[in-house]
Amino acid sequence: MGFWRRLFGGGSSGDDLQPQRLDYLNEALALERQGDYDAALTSYRLALRDLPNDARILQNMAIAFTKTRRFDEAIRHYRRALELDSSLAGAHYGLAFLLLQRGDPDGAAQHLKTFLAHPPRGPDAQKWIEHATQALQDLRAGGGVAPSRAAEERP
Repeated sequence: MGFWRRLFGGGSSGDDLQPQRLDYLNEALALERQGDYDAALTSYRLALRDLPNDARILQNMAIAFTKTRRFDEAIRHYRRALELDSSLAGAHYGLAFLLLQRGDPDGAAQHLKTFLAHPPRGPDAQKWIEHATQALQDLRAGGGVAPSRAAEERP
């Protein structure tokens, strides 16, 4: 009987359909794994609409913007993520390498230092720590650091 009631606008009952929220963040992550970064960005935007101050969504958007070579947008999203949560190691890491690419070694060094002061933990953390350490050493030596794909990765 619930179907007919819903179809013809009958009284409300417990079996009325309730709108379900889509999990845009997980959808975006799945799209990224498939390599569809533009679609992932659309899902991230929808997730951000629901959670406008979620620093991790902004950080993930920055990574997707980097992978689509929209570096200015990536930098802007990393910076906004860090305004909301200055402890995001991945945002410091990604921003550092984008700033290097943009010719801002001082800004890059600051973010590398912050990253190394509070590095991530986990099975892959050591390679990110070593990469950041080497980049900072290269900056201190005055030789600069060759741009890399590091800003596209997730520490």
